[in-house]
Amino acid sequence: MWLKIIKKYTPHVPQSFLILGLLLPYQTTSAAQLDFSQPLEGLIGQAERGRNLVSNKQKSMCLLCHQGPFPEDHFQGNLAPDLSHIALRLNPAQLRAKIVDSSQFNSQTIMPSYYKTEGLNRVQQNFKGQTILTAQEIEDVIAFLVTLKP
Repeated sequence: MWLKIIKKYTPHVPQSFLILGLLLPYQTTSAAQLDFSQPLEGLIGQAERGRNLVSNKQKSMCLLCHQGPFPEDHFQGNLAPDLSHIALRLNPAQLRAKIVDSSQFNSQTIMPSYYKTEGLNRVQQNFKGQTILTAQEIEDVIAFLVTLKP
């Protein structure tokens, strides 16, 4: 069952890699329990709020690594994929899964886990148990990202 679920959200990954990943020991997190095909907590995102979050380097930090259609921001990152046409490559469920916890796809990623609270390293005491973004904020970001098509 797990293989079918993971393959659904990672169609580009060879099945042999997925099987190997399932056999390796891993720590269960709250993110592993989520159904990424549905909005978090049943919330509906608003694209305008999502755009503001993506471009806010203090809150979401997206543009520290990514670049995208933000002409007003002259200092965008180049460490991660360009967001300009992200909706052509990833559907809402895939976007949600990567934003919630990108380490489930790449354990060496530098992208923060925006909705994960367990199994994290070097978290300041007063931030333990807190997510970087709320469920509503994640759904707002997704609502914006799905508009990024040519």
